[in-house]
Amino acid sequence: MSGNSEGLIGVIGGSGLYQIDSVKVCAEHSIETPFGSPSDKIIEAEMENGTSAYFLPRHGRDHRFLPSEVNYRANIFALKKLGVKYIISVSAVGSLTDECPPGTFVLPDQLIDWTKGKRERTFFGNGVVAHVSTAYPIEPGLHKFLNSCSQELKISHKKNGSYICIEGPQFSSRAESEIYRSFGATVIGMTNVPEAYLAKEAGMAYATIAMVTDFDCWKEIHCSVDEIMKVMKDNNQIAQRLLKYAIPKLIESPIQFHSENEVGIMTPRERMSDAAKEMVEVLIR
Repeated sequence: MSGNSEGLIGVIGGSGLYQIDSVKVCAEHSIETPFGSPSDKIIEAEMENGTSAYFLPRHGRDHRFLPSEVNYRANIFALKKLGVKYIISVSAVGSLTDECPPGTFVLPDQLIDWTKGKRERTFFGNGVVAHVSTAYPIEPGLHKFLNSCSQELKISHKKNGSYICIEGPQFSSRAESEIYRSFGATVIGMTNVPEAYLAKEAGMAYATIAMVTDFDCWKEIHCSVDEIMKVMKDNNQIAQRLLKYAIPKLIESPIQFHSENEVGIMTPRERMSDAAKEMVEVLIR
């Protein structure tokens, strides 16, 4: 494993992403948090050049959690507790534009929250008041880095765009899909909010690799389940190649970013409970 940079990167995505050639699983971590348990054990893996990263199956290894059931707070907190500074989210999405057909990778630089209030979306409350900016939920430096890696690997991708996050688990109606297109959204998914916003509260750099599987339902193109599954399989293989390339490179040359979370905490430390102080210390370290 690589000295001081060990464990800086966390990948949140589907289980298949961890079955990467020449990547060795070193350990599995069961992490308890003030917010309960993460979706699954966190996998610590060694890349072929000796660097390491953490991998977390967002929906559980056997895909048992709906998007609204994912314990996003526990997932992000557990990764922060392990020392992760950079989070790469890998997500399957629908396309809301002709510009991004199935098989395209999109690197969104903005998020639109269209969830319906069912998800716990902040670490704060219960005696701790904080307001952390999410003006740029996707960290610009990490976004630029993933774009450069995609270009170097000649992966078909769109550099920018907005990811609209809906509640799910149902997909959109045709009318809803047209509304989202009118917002200027590029892709649609169900998981990146509040995940990205919590990463901001935890002082972590977050960026998304959004893999297009279909045209949502706004376009009159019928896709069978078999066709969508084939696109997902192909996308997964490309994502594995991108991660295998990007993770060692990021560890060797970390990007610099400014964490805004500590300045957003309004409650004086001396007024916090011991449990709240411990929680805050993890978030701001």
